[in-house]
Amino acid sequence: MSDIIVDVKGLSKHYGKHQVLKDVSFQCKGGEIIGLLGPNGSGKTTLIKIISGLITAYEGEVAICGERIGAASKNMVSYLPDEPPFAAWMKVKDVINLYLEMYADFDLERCLSMLKRFQIDASSRIKTMSKGTREKFTLAMVMARHARLLVLDEPIGGVDPAAREVILDMILHNYQSDQTLLIATHLIADIERIFDSVLFIKEGEIIVNGNVEELRSQTQKSMDELFKDKFRYHPF
Repeated sequence: MSDIIVDVKGLSKHYGKHQVLKDVSFQCKGGEIIGLLGPNGSGKTTLIKIISGLITAYEGEVAICGERIGAASKNMVSYLPDEPPFAAWMKVKDVINLYLEMYADFDLERCLSMLKRFQIDASSRIKTMSKGTREKFTLAMVMARHARLLVLDEPIGGVDPAAREVILDMILHNYQSDQTLLIATHLIADIERIFDSVLFIKEGEIIVNGNVEELRSQTQKSMDELFKDKFRYHPF
């Protein structure tokens, strides 16, 4: 698919005197998995909250499937926050019923299939879950929607390396070809295999925007290696 799902032009965001995003412009095409890659504090979460319609005060233009950010665009986006959003007292079945009421595109059968894969019982209460299980549960709810755009903020950040592979396989298995998937993460080595293209964001500016295979060919580096080079990251 070649239609433009996300169209960002001249986007800037300030919190008081602090500028978080600086004249950001890019497009995301339909049917792609895009990595939004940057260290903590680079502006990733602010950017995806704007795209998801959670932040409405900014400068510039942002559109989802041609719709400016608002009620119409929010219905096209399924957003996974970096922290599970559900109240601790809720049971899994309570959240499922809430999603059935809120979202016409929520696929109950797909949701139950993912919960079964993650070994999450519908009678479980959120407060009894481990952090990793809560993140898996939230991911299942987000992926069960037939939204045009899926936005995932650090989907593997709170789980162990073994569980990361399960989550990535679950994302690939349930991701549909007519959907666009935008994943914000700093764990690049674990997840870069699923990306079609990447955006590197540094101090609120996009410094790399390109197709993964083309970038690998041009630089002879993996995205993890390129990231470390661009951000001058030296672990030892």
